[in-house]
Amino acid sequence: MKKIILPEIDNEQVANEIGNFIINKTLSFGKNGAVLGLSGGVDSTLTAALTKRAYDKYDKNLELVGYILPSEINSPKDAEDGIKVAERLGIRYEIIDISPHVRAYEMTNPEAMQNKFHKGNRMSEIRAGILHGKSATENKILLGTGNHDEDFGIGYYTLFGDGAVHISPIGDLSKRLVRQLATYLGFADLANRIPTAGLEPGQTDFGDLGYSYDSVELMSEALKQGINPKDIVFHPPVISYLQKDNRDYTALFGKPKFSEFEQAVEDFLSRNKSAVAKASLISPEMAKVTLRYK
Repeated sequence: MKKIILPEIDNEQVANEIGNFIINKTLSFGKNGAVLGLSGGVDSTLTAALTKRAYDKYDKNLELVGYILPSEINSPKDAEDGIKVAERLGIRYEIIDISPHVRAYEMTNPEAMQNKFHKGNRMSEIRAGILHGKSATENKILLGTGNHDEDFGIGYYTLFGDGAVHISPIGDLSKRLVRQLATYLGFADLANRIPTAGLEPGQTDFGDLGYSYDSVELMSEALKQGINPKDIVFHPPVISYLQKDNRDYTALFGKPKFSEFEQAVEDFLSRNKSAVAKASLISPEMAKVTLRYK
């Protein structure tokens, strides 16, 4: 059976590649910097760190601004982590509670706001609206913070919410490589924070999916490297990853989300198909980085 190879990166090289991409896009759009939403998670932290690093190297008064956009369902620690990142990087930041905006939408579309899935998407869209407004008034580009596993592996984002951005600096990096690069840039303390979209109380990506981003990367690479989708479930590394996911999920929630590995793979393939369709509707330019397959 064909081996699935996971790519590796040279941290310094990729940090420079992404940094140069951000600078080139900022200047080509005629902007004086960039804005992004700071959640305190590893993706937005890495995007902010790479951008600040690049702007400091360029030294032409390009400014990065972070917006921390909590709601009443978010843990206070999320905002605290966002503030911590902004202060460590030395960037200007602002905190805007989106709760009043959410309540306003409950007046116009109450049936949707009673459904946690639709309400979560609306919250993401509200954040996007605020960030687009700030990017316009600040004359800055809006940075996406989605990684490759989320955006292109399973389409785990809100199309006109966190997907509605000008560029995608880390869209070519898997979650594994995002963590690696964040650690390299001095954010090891946030590199392994549990991923959450922050759209529902107690929500985590792992709880929603039933499998890890490591499994998403492995199955995505299997498709990229020409392995038949029907054969993915029989691949030993995939089985090993999903076994670990089942153990971890059971420890957290009492039972695995999927009773058979085939169900997990089918769920991934369905989400991957959706990700391709979503990317055809809105797909910001992505920083291409050097991935090494040994």
